[in-house]
Amino acid sequence: MKYRLIVVAAGMALAVSAVEREVVLKPYDGPSKDGIDSSTLTGKVITGYQGWFNCPGDGSGLGWVHWAADKFEPGGHITVDGWPDVSEYDDDELYDTGFKYEDGTVAKVFSSHNRKTVMRHVQWMADYGIDGTFLQRFSCELPDKKLFYHRNKVLSSVREGANRYGVTYAVMYDLSGTPDDQLVSRVFGDWRMLREKMKITKDPAYQHHNGKPLVAVWGIGFNGQIKKRPDFDECKKLIKKLKDDGCSIMIGTATGWRAQDRDASQREDLHELLLMADVISPWSVGRFGTMDGAREHADTYWSKDIAWSREHDIDYMPVAFPGFSWYNLRQGKAPLAHIPRQQGQFFWKQIVENKKAGADMIYLAMFDEVDESTSIFKQSDNPPMGNGGTFLTMEGVPSDFYLRIAGKAGELFRDEIPVTDEVPVKLDQGN
Repeated sequence: MKYRLIVVAAGMALAVSAVEREVVLKPYDGPSKDGIDSSTLTGKVITGYQGWFNCPGDGSGLGWVHWAADKFEPGGHITVDGWPDVSEYDDDELYDTGFKYEDGTVAKVFSSHNRKTVMRHVQWMADYGIDGTFLQRFSCELPDKKLFYHRNKVLSSVREGANRYGVTYAVMYDLSGTPDDQLVSRVFGDWRMLREKMKITKDPAYQHHNGKPLVAVWGIGFNGQIKKRPDFDECKKLIKKLKDDGCSIMIGTATGWRAQDRDASQREDLHELLLMADVISPWSVGRFGTMDGAREHADTYWSKDIAWSREHDIDYMPVAFPGFSWYNLRQGKAPLAHIPRQQGQFFWKQIVENKKAGADMIYLAMFDEVDESTSIFKQSDNPPMGNGGTFLTMEGVPSDFYLRIAGKAGELFRDEIPVTDEVPVKLDQGN
């Protein structure tokens, strides 16, 4: 009898899991906030959402993902440099780590598998005036059943939060690492599933542009020195199929795409491929690291890119990032605070330079990426250092400081506040 009970219980758990897998794939039938403007990217401030953090016991069966490569404790291969401020989270959103604060308290983190947490993050976007989010969907993960389930659950949570709280969302496919001969079938097949089964483009909150639902494809036009990039011909086929499916297309590409320098491909047909886009968005994270560097980047790239894009009747969405660090990810072989945040000055400088250059939309990278310390969500100024942890602080500013800057970026791009070189958020203003 005892063994029979165990078997039945296990069977029930499997049945519930199967039911949940189907539930997250259903169309959204909950409430949507009135007045969501999902018609265009123009004038919008959008942030990227990774949603890739997992913890043991979160229901995903994935263990520690993106917090650590193995064990999230001293001596493990830690992969984050920032620590989230979890003071507002409920107990059922928190998971113990092997780190402790100086007073001996166990440090806890969140999981992106937890619907309540993801919806909390989306509500923060709304609360601070961020217009929407690009939800990352990694094409290399789609064949893995556990990762596929996790990605679908995050998408389901983001869409519910976006509809309820009044921000937009769009799917952004990261094409890195996907075999060329599987790129089109894998990505387009997934997109058709999202349209037909989840019916995401029917949501009031789903982002459109030029009168069509927007799909972002990221990783096109790089020279391949950092990661394996997809074949140009396969990318063209994928974009054509998405356009034939009635979508507008945003292409995430290399910083040097226009002049085909730095990180950009030298292929002669690069511009031909990029001309298929409705929106071009060059990746600038880590391409400069100082205030002067941001100004020079604006002169050399952003302003000229915008002129080229307008000449060719394509919209342009530059990227701004708050700072960069991958000390733990590189196991101490890279400096902590490799690109310092300078209490928000570095972030605001990029936003202002893009406004001056003529940009009318901007992509803030990223909302939740504490891995490389590009996160703008609520982050702790008191990370756990009590038993050997090495993490960045917030340099004395409040945990929501970068969310407030993001909100000011929206005001700037809507011409509600003047261009100013000073960060328009007081250092002691927050929370």
